[in-house]
Amino acid sequence: MVIYNSIAQKIELVKTRQLSLTENVQSFLNKITASAELNAMTEVFPDEALSAASRIEQKILSGTHGKLAGAVIAVKDVLSLEGKKLTCGSKILDNFTALYTATTIQKLIDEDAIIIGKTNCDEFAMGSSNENSAHGPVKNPINPEYVPGGSSGGSAAALAADFCDIAIGTDTGGSIRQPASFCGLFGLKPTYSLVSRYGLTAFASSFDSVGPFANSIEDIALCLQVLAGFDERDSTSAQRETPDYVTGLQSQSNSLVIGLPEEYFAEGLNEEVRGAIEEKIAQLKNAGYTFKSVNLPMTKEAIAVYYILTMAEASSNLARYDGARYGERSPEAVNLDEMYQMSRSENLGAEVKRRIMLGTYILSAGYYDAYYKKAQQVRRLIKEDFEKAFSEVDVLLTPTSPFTAFKLGEKSSDPLAMYLSDIYTTSANLAGIPGINIPIGKDAKGLPIGLQLLGKEFGELDILKVGKAIAESAVESLTFGDTQ
Repeated sequence: MVIYNSIAQKIELVKTRQLSLTENVQSFLNKITASAELNAMTEVFPDEALSAASRIEQKILSGTHGKLAGAVIAVKDVLSLEGKKLTCGSKILDNFTALYTATTIQKLIDEDAIIIGKTNCDEFAMGSSNENSAHGPVKNPINPEYVPGGSSGGSAAALAADFCDIAIGTDTGGSIRQPASFCGLFGLKPTYSLVSRYGLTAFASSFDSVGPFANSIEDIALCLQVLAGFDERDSTSAQRETPDYVTGLQSQSNSLVIGLPEEYFAEGLNEEVRGAIEEKIAQLKNAGYTFKSVNLPMTKEAIAVYYILTMAEASSNLARYDGARYGERSPEAVNLDEMYQMSRSENLGAEVKRRIMLGTYILSAGYYDAYYKKAQQVRRLIKEDFEKAFSEVDVLLTPTSPFTAFKLGEKSSDPLAMYLSDIYTTSANLAGIPGINIPIGKDAKGLPIGLQLLGKEFGELDILKVGKAIAESAVESLTFGDTQ
């Protein structure tokens, strides 16, 4: 059994011929087959992955390889990969094939990563448990009776089950960080506009971010190094120089001041989660970090504002899936009105329909000012809360989720209870700031506990450095590898 703790170490093992990349990929494929009941993958690319492994191994041996050479990566099925299915977890796109490759996926391929397959997700990325997919629910590899989190639950489960080295997800209101917390992984939501959204199927265009899951903070930094950067095909992409996250990760960070938002440690936080976080705070204090209490008073409005705005944007973005421009068309329709109505009714899931209807209502005449406009104004106030807090501190430390993973079906009949599971994560998307989940332990049931770090706009390096300090204080080392 060959164990490696990072992609950099994996490359060294291939260079010294201690690890066969082809056998490594085959071992991942075997695990995917053996654990198919987790339902984490929607499509697997065995022939392409094995062919790429053989080619990339030669590049590593000749010293002409890219930054992610040999990294086996699973990609959430809302990102397009030319010639492969792009279902977004929806029946309406069951037979849709992508016509081009998303910028993020192309960047990975250009740096010699190996794309092993597409991962299951909540339909159109709408959900917090990965129970809303047309492909069926994803199960948490830690305990299959529990959810992996959503909407990037398939990506989180794939990595936690050792189907890949890195997984790519998207985060609209916590959809990377919350599954990372539930599955015991590192998961980064970058600053909005740092990573291209070209080729990402939009749920809520002013919220969506693409980011990585990994088993080490070093691999998060390395993957971000590849993914970040300006893309002229994305009108929201930021034109700014990309920092060296990999090198910067090694610099001292205990001069950073860490803020503790009082609103995030209020009533409703599970006591085991609170205790695990307090233990990490104590360890950081012993390591020389300074802590300061801060206030984010608009936090109480975040869930309402988030769902008003994302439902409105979803209503607009999903109008194209009508059986004419995109998607499955109802064979029973006899006229244009029936085609639209029946195609959408038959092929969209209950949660997506709920959000489209609420979003349409929010945007309708007479209600636009009362809901959408007001929510945009409060969104600005939430952003100002963070700006004020970051004038006093460098990083914010919070829980990622108020609880650990819940059982499959436990919250399915109560949409409001499901929405409240995002209470600590939505604010970062409203403000456009970066956030990362750091795994810090397990509860009495053996389910992972996560801690969230939030940073200033484009302050990824700060949260990565503090995350590294927290990870290094962990009792259990996180390793992954393959059996040969």
